[in-house]
Amino acid sequence: MTLRSALTLLLTLWLAVAGPPAVLAQDGPAPAGAPPAAGAPPAQDERMARTGGAQTLEDILARQRGEKVDLSFRRQALGSPEAAAPINAPLGTLGGASDAELWRAYRYGLADLTTQVQVPAATTVIQDGGMSWLELRNGPLRSYGGYLLLGVIALLALFYLVRGRIRLESPPTGRKIIRFRLIERFAHWLMAGSFILLGLTGLVTLYGRVALIPLIGKEAFAFIATTSKLIHNWIAWGFMAGVLMAFLLWVGKNLPRKYDFVWLMKGGGMFAKGVHAPAGKFNAGEKIVFWAVVLFGAAISFSGLALLFPYKIEAFAATFRVLNDLGLPQMIGLEALPTALSPQEEMQLAHLLHLAVAFVFMALILAHIYLGSIGMEGALEAMTRGTVDVQWAKEHHDIWYQEIEARGEPEAEATPAE
Repeated sequence: MTLRSALTLLLTLWLAVAGPPAVLAQDGPAPAGAPPAAGAPPAQDERMARTGGAQTLEDILARQRGEKVDLSFRRQALGSPEAAAPINAPLGTLGGASDAELWRAYRYGLADLTTQVQVPAATTVIQDGGMSWLELRNGPLRSYGGYLLLGVIALLALFYLVRGRIRLESPPTGRKIIRFRLIERFAHWLMAGSFILLGLTGLVTLYGRVALIPLIGKEAFAFIATTSKLIHNWIAWGFMAGVLMAFLLWVGKNLPRKYDFVWLMKGGGMFAKGVHAPAGKFNAGEKIVFWAVVLFGAAISFSGLALLFPYKIEAFAATFRVLNDLGLPQMIGLEALPTALSPQEEMQLAHLLHLAVAFVFMALILAHIYLGSIGMEGALEAMTRGTVDVQWAKEHHDIWYQEIEARGEPEAEATPAE
């Protein structure tokens, strides 16, 4: 490098950071009290004027600190067709825009693109929302979601060590009554079995790269990941059918009743022996699980369908518009939600919703599985054989037992008392 070129480079860098001297800065800020020059940029862009439109050091440092920086000057610097050179002159085919300006238009989704490919996202060349999605997926959602599941498992283990299995206070009678019919058990196991497979295959997809590849290698994981994806996509239909069946079969029995509040105040009798909590066919805790399954099931099904059929289901922009009109984001200190979303952004939001709901759903179902199996004596039989002992019904669902006794429903086939 010659001395002249080195000096030129140093001068260029100095001008970019410190701004040109007053005698050279034709577009610099006017003296105090002087009227603004014609065509001068607005006050918020004065720093840009000092650097010819480039970002200042203050803006670069602010962006590194995570502070909000006004980048409107970049969005607007897209060239001008009026400034285009003749077609036979250098750069004439760019239509008055430099390469940097063309890429900036792509970057902000402002380029006037046309294509013969007839799909919704065909004209999107650069889409930065993908980085935000990736950072949320691989960062907070994956980390905190894992902590949530591990925390629930630890709490259930602690509860089992302290409380032990919830057993009957009196010996079983050996007399059985029907609790769930065959169609009810089918709906439950269709929903439960498919949910377990969906949860396992989803966890493989989310944590496989960091947890499985170091253990089994990339080739083995590639097979497992591909198989998991196929299972996840097809089993989802069984889960949705199970949720719909469960809703139709049990919605009438899961409406709140006055005695449900008594059950909640007593903690369902699960935290101390000898505490009785009244309940119908479903106690208050089971009703909470039922409505959570319905709501979470609807949310996870909607977002899953949006992922199964790309660019066919787009509801976030419309939903955000309604929320903005109601002022809900502003009520909790947020800015207005975006209402102009690209097809990719709709897909990314659907995936984030799917993942967040799945973690909360799995945490809830872990507690439900515990109480329905090792956590409570006689509970699992209700969903495997469809029957429960009369003594179990009296202690855990007394109001339901009184109702079926008043109707004179016959008992199931008697079995020897345990």
